[in-house]
Amino acid sequence: MGRTRVNLQPIRGRVRTGLPALLLGAALLLTTACGGGGGDNGNGNGSGGDNAGGGGKTGTEASKAVVSVKPDDGSKEVATSGVLKITSTGGKLTTVTVADTKGNAVEGKLADDGASWEPARHLASATEYKVHAVAKDEAGRESAKDTTFTTLTPTNTFIGHYTPEDGATVGVGMPVSINFTRGITNPEAVEKAITVTAEPAVPVEGHWFGNDRLDFRPEKYWAAGTKVTVKLALDGVEGRPGVYGKQTRTVTFTIGRSQISTVDASSKQMQVVRDGQVLKNIPITAGAPSTTTYNGQMVISEKYKVTRMNGATVGFGGEYDIPDVPHAMRLSNSGTFVHGNYWASAGTFGSENVSHGCVGLRDVRGGGNGDVPAAWFYNESLIGDVVVVKNSKDKQIAPDNGLNGWNMDWAEWIK
Repeated sequence: MGRTRVNLQPIRGRVRTGLPALLLGAALLLTTACGGGGGDNGNGNGSGGDNAGGGGKTGTEASKAVVSVKPDDGSKEVATSGVLKITSTGGKLTTVTVADTKGNAVEGKLADDGASWEPARHLASATEYKVHAVAKDEAGRESAKDTTFTTLTPTNTFIGHYTPEDGATVGVGMPVSINFTRGITNPEAVEKAITVTAEPAVPVEGHWFGNDRLDFRPEKYWAAGTKVTVKLALDGVEGRPGVYGKQTRTVTFTIGRSQISTVDASSKQMQVVRDGQVLKNIPITAGAPSTTTYNGQMVISEKYKVTRMNGATVGFGGEYDIPDVPHAMRLSNSGTFVHGNYWASAGTFGSENVSHGCVGLRDVRGGGNGDVPAAWFYNESLIGDVVVVKNSKDKQIAPDNGLNGWNMDWAEWIK
């Protein structure tokens, strides 16, 4: 910088005492301002110099924390699981939000050391997601990153057909049963995407029958009045290589009163117990000696006011074909029913076992008489009620033959 010139003009009039000192002070001030001398720089320490020239810390340094997001910003056809991960080096993640364009947030877990975040579940397919992540370094300085990516659109998909229906009131034996449209080779991922909760709370566990059916139940029958909620979050789950779930659904149902009916094939009687009290004893006919009725706990899965029963459909050839069986309630997939019987004499019930494996109750053709035992039992029964058969000279029914998982010990069920 060049010299600073000070022009001292003559002052007319009286010259006050001390004026030379005042002018000298002004000259020194100008010289100091231009020369960058060592006076107080305004920070209170009087050290001036380098700090006054802007060479020291100003509080605007970049954060040492660096946020990284996988997949890269703008990525397309991203896999619905195993790809999304957010990390930080030089600092800890403090905020992570991942949400679709409708604002639905993705649950995730932040590592204990704050260095990484991963989603708790799979992502939905064919969905755009926005990521916002913030990390902070040791000095408290923040660094943020925002990205967008879109998940894949699957060519092959599956869904689960479930029972019971949404809003239903069912018996205490009703499991949640889901049959998938494709065989599942990644059962862990599929089961993780389904939650079954009860109110009042009770542990509920799932069990696979083969690779296309998953049932849920508690250890013992549901308590009467229980509210059950089933959440299917299958959209985006890779159930088998290249085959993805295409279903997001919440189903609720209610457990009604408790009704458990016990059929004694030896005494040929059925006792109906509701909420712990005997409601009625009904004479029955069970399976004949050559076509005995299964033993075990069976759940009513379907009800028909009138239905056709053809022996050819269940391995009995042309032994029978009855077009109008009244008050029929299914107990197994293999053709076991409790139903009305109008073709046997009234004296048969309670004295002989003559059926092809079903439990028969006295009825009239067409089922129009509401006073007969079959009509009464039909009207008093819910889907999900339990019918227990004992003292039959047959084996116990298989747990997957109908909704009959209660015939499996709890220890085996939860394996």
